[in-house]
Amino acid sequence: MQFRDLKAQYQALKPQIDKAIQNVLDEGQFIMGRQVRELEESLAEYVGVKHCISCANGTDALLMVLMAWDIKAGDAVFVPDFTFFATAEVVSLLGATPIFVDADEDTFNMDPVKLEEAIQRTLKEGRYHPRVVIPVDLFGLPANYPAIKKIAEKYNLLILEDGAQGFGGRIGEQKACSFGHAATTSFFPAKPLGCYGDGGAIFTNNDGLAEELKSIRMHGKGTSRYDNVRIGLNSRLDTIQAAILQVKLKAFMDYELEKVNQIANVYTEKLRDIVKTPVIPDGYYSSWAQYTIQLDNKEQRDALQKKLQEQGIPTMVYYSKPLHKQKAFEDIASNTNSLNTTGDLCNRVLSLPMHPYLEEKSIAEICENIRRGK
Repeated sequence: MQFRDLKAQYQALKPQIDKAIQNVLDEGQFIMGRQVRELEESLAEYVGVKHCISCANGTDALLMVLMAWDIKAGDAVFVPDFTFFATAEVVSLLGATPIFVDADEDTFNMDPVKLEEAIQRTLKEGRYHPRVVIPVDLFGLPANYPAIKKIAEKYNLLILEDGAQGFGGRIGEQKACSFGHAATTSFFPAKPLGCYGDGGAIFTNNDGLAEELKSIRMHGKGTSRYDNVRIGLNSRLDTIQAAILQVKLKAFMDYELEKVNQIANVYTEKLRDIVKTPVIPDGYYSSWAQYTIQLDNKEQRDALQKKLQEQGIPTMVYYSKPLHKQKAFEDIASNTNSLNTTGDLCNRVLSLPMHPYLEEKSIAEICENIRRGK
C-alpha cells in the first residue's frame, strides 16, 4: 500500500504523459517552451485570476513575492506555527522576522483570533513593522480568508496565500490560490497537483506585480537577458514538468479532485466514532492533500502508527514539531503561551493514505486496523 500512489496515477495517465514528454523532446525547447506558457494560461483560468507565473518550486514562489514586496529586516510577517518550514524560512531569508500564530484545533489552519492577538502584541512591543500575513491552506483546506481579510485590512497588511497543499480547494465558488494580494502553490510530486520533480507557481490579479515576478524569476531581467534591472533568482519551471502538469491538470479537473473527496467522505463515515476526523466548515471544499485524524495523546498516536506500520499501512505525522521550536528559529522571541494548540496537534495528528487511486478495499483495511489498533 502506498501513502500517495504516484505509480498508479502514472499507469492511469501513461499514454498521455509519455506523449507529452516526447513532444518536448522532439521540439527541443527545454526552458520556457510553449508548454510553460500554455500551462500558466490554463492554471490562471482554473483558479480565476489574471496571471499565473510559474517557477522552480513552491519555496521560490513564496520568496519571489516577498522580494517583490520589498520585505526586509525590521519587518514582521505572520505565519502559522503549524506548517512546513518553508513558509517561515523565506521570511528569514530576507532578513525579516516570522511571527508565529497558533492553529485552529478543528481545521488545523491559522486561528484568526490568535492572528489579531499576535499583531497587537507585535505593535505594542514596537520592535518590528507588521507587513504581511501568510495563511497556509493546510492539508487541502483553505484558511479562514473572510476573517483574515478583515484583520489584514484593519492593520494594513498584505495577504500572501500559501496554497502549496490547497490547490483545488475553495470557499463557496472562489478557488484556492485566488485569495489575498498574491498566492502561491507547489507542484512537488506528492501535492494535489504534482509534477515529476520540483515546480511552483504564483497567482495574482496585479499586473505590475506579475511583470516584476517574471523579471525576478529570470535574474531580474529587463528588456533582454543581459539587461538586469533588479536582483532576482534563477527560478524557471522546466518545459518537461509543464508538459506533465498539463496532462495531470486535466485528470485533476475531470475526476481526481472529486475522487479524493469521495474517499474522504468514506474515511469520515467509518472513523468518526473512533477518532477525531477532519472538520470541513460549511461552504468550504478541500483538495485533501492529506487526510489527518487526531488521537487522544502522543502515546496513543505513536502506538497506532506502529501497529498500522506492522500491517503494511503507511502513515505520516505532519508535523512533529512546531515552527517556534525549530533550532533555526531559536533566536526569535515568541510568546509560546499563545501557541498551545499547535503543540497539542503535533502530539496527536496522524495522516492516512490519501490519493485518487486508493481502492475501497484498502480504505476498509485501513479503517478496520484503526478500529482494532485504538
